[in-house]
This record gives sequence, structure tokens and C-alpha cells, in this order.
Amino acid sequence: MKVTYPKPLKRGDTIGVTAPSSGAEESLHILLSKAKENVEAQGYKVVMGETAWTQQKGRSAPKEKRAEELMSFLLDEHIRAIIPPWGGSFAMEILPLMDWEKLKAVPPKWILGYSDISTFLFAYSTITGNASAHGTNFAELSAPQWDSLTSRWTDVLSCPENGEVTQYSSDHYQSNWEKVYRNPATGFYFDSETEWKSLSGDSQVEFSGRFLGGCISTLRTIIGTPFDQVNDYVSKYAAEEGVIWYLESVGLDAINIYRSLWQMKQAGWFKHVNGILIGRPSRYSANQDFQLIDALNDIFADQHISVLYDVDIGHAPPQNIIVNGAFGKVTYTNFKGTINMSYI
Repeated sequence: MKVTYPKPLKRGDTIGVTAPSSGAEESLHILLSKAKENVEAQGYKVVMGETAWTQQKGRSAPKEKRAEELMSFLLDEHIRAIIPPWGGSFAMEILPLMDWEKLKAVPPKWILGYSDISTFLFAYSTITGNASAHGTNFAELSAPQWDSLTSRWTDVLSCPENGEVTQYSSDHYQSNWEKVYRNPATGFYFDSETEWKSLSGDSQVEFSGRFLGGCISTLRTIIGTPFDQVNDYVSKYAAEEGVIWYLESVGLDAINIYRSLWQMKQAGWFKHVNGILIGRPSRYSANQDFQLIDALNDIFADQHISVLYDVDIGHAPPQNIIVNGAFGKVTYTNFKGTINMSYI
């Protein structure tokens, strides 16, 4: 079967902002207002959902309202793309409330985000066969100037079927969020040199396959549930070409990363894998002498595949924007990387 790509996003199109997980409390409304200004200045229209502006008990709204607003945006023919404010912790609650049969039947549209939003992106792509985009959230578009990686969201969402997008590793990344929290809507603060790393120590690596992945911290929640349709998806869309898994984490130590990857492996997620991209872990710690590289070696060594880690994906920005379902080619040379995506 063939992956279905949404129509390319064009200047003048409408982007919907809805919060299927967390919304913005009043003190953070500046982020959404500034992001709306910036996106509209690029020539797009922006429709803000009610859930984007509210937050209580870790959720933007009750699960029924979050699901209803997201469904309405997905079915609204005037909305061409959806970019949630950011992630959160409770996106899994809306999965049983979505009308998946209806979503399979209607034309797809781009959904862009990361963190807990990858919970929905992952389910959306694996259940419907539609592509989705893992990358910047809407609040991060509040920066006065978008960095060279973040700004590629327009290229990724505007690329037509059969088109290609090539992205590169960053020069520097942000090691913590302290300055961002103190100075909202001023952008990222890059303070560390970027170095992608090869788990095997090879100076040159190359692999290809169809991209699939998201945030380990939230994706592990759906393993073994009715929304875990990974094996069926891979057999339909990626068994012939293989899979490039991209995974990142926030708030997990080395042991919990290992446990999560172990669950994924036991569930069969890493069959047909050609290569692995691991994003820079955020709020991470080793467990005495058990470190991230130990977790990765223990999980993937017997599969004899290339594993790159500290990649520009996830909660230590900036990040490349990865399309679930796109055919990808990854090349790595001496701590730098290139990601090419083909919408085929």
C-alpha cells in the first residue's frame, strides 16, 4: 500500500491551533499570540481553538472537548494544517474518542508537533496510513526569528507528493530551558556544539527506509493497546523498504529508556528496521555506570544495524522535522548528518 500525503500547505491557507493534550495558562498566552503574529506574517491564516487558551490539572480541557475540537479541525475543509501549542501528558485519553473510520475516509491534512503530540501523530499515521510531521510546536514559533532548522516546517508541509526535502544537523543546540522560561517569546538559546554520534563508532554511516517514531516517554503508553497498530502498518507500508525509527525522550533516565525500548522490541516494533535515530535526551541522567549507550547497545546490538544518537530530534532544540511515512535516506560523516525525505 502507498502512504497518503496531505496536500501541500500554501501561503494563504489556514492553520488550526488546538490542544489535544496541554493548553496555555494565562501567563503563557504571550507565546501563542506572538506565534500567531509570526505565522500570519508569513502569509498564513491562523484559527485558534478554545482549548489552546485553557489549562487545568495538566489538561487543556476535558478529554471529550479536546477530542471534539481536534475532530472538528480535522474535518473542516478550510483548515489545511494543525499545529498544537505543545505537548503535555494526557493525549492518550482522546484516542478512544476519535472517529478513526471517518478519518480514514476524509482527505488527510498536515499535523505538526512533538512531545505528547507524537502520541496522536503516531496513532494517526499508523491507523490511517496518512503522513504526519514530528517537529516544532506552535508556541516555539513565537521566536522573533526562527533558526535554520525550525524554519524548515514550511518546506516540509509545503512539499508536494513525489517531492523531496533535505535537512542537515545543526551547528549548536540548547542544553537546557532555563533562559527560555525566564525570557518567553525570545526564541532558543543555543549554548552547546552539536555532535551526532554513531553507536558503533563508525565515522561514516548510511541507511534508508520509511520514517516512523516519536517521543519514547509517551509512545510507550500505547504498547499493547488497540492503538498499537505498528506491525500492521509496517507490513502494509514499509516491509519492503524497511523502517528508520526516530525516537527521543524527556524525563527518562537510562534504565527507563532501556525499559521502554525493551517493551517496544518485545511488541515487535523493531522488525524490518534498517537504522535508528535517537534524539538528544532531555532531563536525562545515567544510573551509576549504566548509561544511554548501554541501553542502546543492549537493545540493538543483536540486530546489527546502524544507530545514531544525540541527533537533532526532540526536546533539546533545534530539531529536524521528520515525516512519518516518508521514505528517508540518512547519511552521517564525522559527527554531522543529513536527512533526505521523499514523499513517495
